Amino acid sequence: MRDLITVASFTIKDMVKRKSFIISNIIIILIIVLLFNIPNLLKLLDNGEESSNSKLLIVDSENIFEGNLEAINQMDLSYDAKISNEELSFDEIKEKISNNEIDAALVITPKDGKISMEYIVENLTYLDEIPENIVNAISTIYTNMQISKLNLTEEELNSMSPKFEFNLKQTEEEKVEGNVAVMMLLSMALFFAIYYCAYQVSTSITVEKTSKIIETLVTSTSPRSIVLGKTIGIGLVGLIQIFVYIIIALICKEVFLEPGALDSIINFNNVTPFLISMTLVYFLLGYAAYALLYALTGSTVSKPEDVQSANGPVAILVIIGFYLAYFTMMNPTSNLNIIASILPISSPFCMPLRIMMGIAETKDIILSIGVLLITIIIVAKVSIRIYSNAILNYGSKIGMKEIFRMYKNKNG
Repeated sequence: MRDLITVASFTIKDMVKRKSFIISNIIIILIIVLLFNIPNLLKLLDNGEESSNSKLLIVDSENIFEGNLEAINQMDLSYDAKISNEELSFDEIKEKISNNEIDAALVITPKDGKISMEYIVENLTYLDEIPENIVNAISTIYTNMQISKLNLTEEELNSMSPKFEFNLKQTEEEKVEGNVAVMMLLSMALFFAIYYCAYQVSTSITVEKTSKIIETLVTSTSPRSIVLGKTIGIGLVGLIQIFVYIIIALICKEVFLEPGALDSIINFNNVTPFLISMTLVYFLLGYAAYALLYALTGSTVSKPEDVQSANGPVAILVIIGFYLAYFTMMNPTSNLNIIASILPISSPFCMPLRIMMGIAETKDIILSIGVLLITIIIVAKVSIRIYSNAILNYGSKIGMKEIFRMYKNKNG
């Protein structure tokens, strides 16, 4: 236990002293602060403008709409509409656009028993057309104006414009709660947290082999203590980083955002102590499984530039696990999603979200954790065996045949 603590402490001190570690954390914290200030920055930019809406001139020189077009400004269509009954020529409208008095103009005139609309802008592109929301608004105003002239009773008016009520139902017995899109984002956050922290184990081992520090560690402690100590040390640093990021995010939420600004995005009622604790459990177990795999790959190379290629197979495994969890979230009650929540490569990214959605059964959680623990024990045994035989190798990258030979070596 003392050797384990010694290696973990050494790893923690080594990590926090690195300039890359300090700079990357500062950058991430600044990004968090900036993201929570985006609404304030947008407001600041809007204050420098008279209006964020487009200025639209609607010309009704024949007074077809009998003064009812003013209702457009009460419809929240992202336009500041100015209604004119003057007969304006094309050149007069062109001058108004050139002087930035308006952004566009809509000229309404009667033509052969129809209503003609001419939309005028400064430059036409293949995307330009008369705005559909303006057309719909004008059509509604005209229809209501004509209906009002028919002197219909209230019952007749209601029969022409019935009020529809829509409800959603599912055939599955399991009811899914929460915003699936937000949960997918949380799955991505778990993926990057586990991947980033686990990857550091491989990098740390390779760097120490290059600097010959590992020779000192090997002579003073056992390979098992080195592997587990490094895994624990880097895991603790990663866990502390995550807590710091969460605390900073919560502080930014209270300081920079208006109360309830995130309620429409995240249902905080679903964030229970049980969910938090289970997310922490799956983060630790997922990290342990992948960190031990990266410890294995890190011990097979002796040059930092070879780390990435050696980590390739594990990286592919992580990505497969993430996408398996990510895409099955689109149908969270499917059998494939249940499988993804139990498989050790994907359960750390999938099961916390099933728990948040309220569709994870207790037996599934127990089975998932059990499979992860068994996987960690097996991977740890293999990693320590390979590590103990390969750690003092300073030659080229070790191939798969050599790895199998080292594992069979009883001296490991």
